[in-house]
Amino acid sequence: MSVTWEEPGWERVTPRVGRRRLPVWDCTVGLVVGADAALVIDAGSSLGEGARLRAEALRLLGPGRRVTHLALTHPHFDHVFGAAAFSGVEVFGAVGLDAVLADGREELRADAVRNGLGPSAAAEAADLLVHPRHAVSGEWTLDLGGVQVLLANVGPGHTAHDLAVLVPGGPGGPETVFCGDLVEESGEPQAGPDAIPSHWPAALDRLLDLGGEDAVYVPGHGATVDAAFVRAQRDALAARFGVS
Repeated sequence: MSVTWEEPGWERVTPRVGRRRLPVWDCTVGLVVGADAALVIDAGSSLGEGARLRAEALRLLGPGRRVTHLALTHPHFDHVFGAAAFSGVEVFGAVGLDAVLADGREELRADAVRNGLGPSAAAEAADLLVHPRHAVSGEWTLDLGGVQVLLANVGPGHTAHDLAVLVPGGPGGPETVFCGDLVEESGEPQAGPDAIPSHWPAALDRLLDLGGEDAVYVPGHGATVDAAFVRAQRDALAARFGVS
């Protein structure tokens, strides 16, 4: 099933894949539509933002359809704090993500406040953090009804728990790879205290192996890019961190 992608702020990537760049932190979320199910990729930076995303997805999907799956690409507040707005949805993350969200709840709240999220919104989201029900240790295929989506644990890199999402292109169309913050277009990739720099270039090699030369790569922040951009960012990170 395809949609028109006419909801304000949403960008069509392929007939069954769309994405939205959220305000403030320019975080990207995605929506993949199958005949029987729909997958949202990342959930935004607060419960309010998550609720708006879910409402927009429902309008895009149309009457009688709902979001059934949520994939969290990594454990940073701007990608996970909206997840509690997706009640009743099957939640996926890289293996170990649940432990980070449980043990690092206070640090996530503090990081959100440091970056400008209101203290009450940050506290509410931290209190209601959703943990993935399904842990992806290698690869996991989701059947959305005519669309076989691959969830791949490609990290560590940007964090210790990086999940990528590969959507097949269909007849004549390119594959789409949602990269999380392993790839950033609107600024230099951010390597915080939870990054694993020595493994980051290898994670990007895995992304390129998954998508190939003709795929559309959707970064965690910024405009969509191609394989050449990912390869150049991989080489820049290798040089920056002194790894091959």
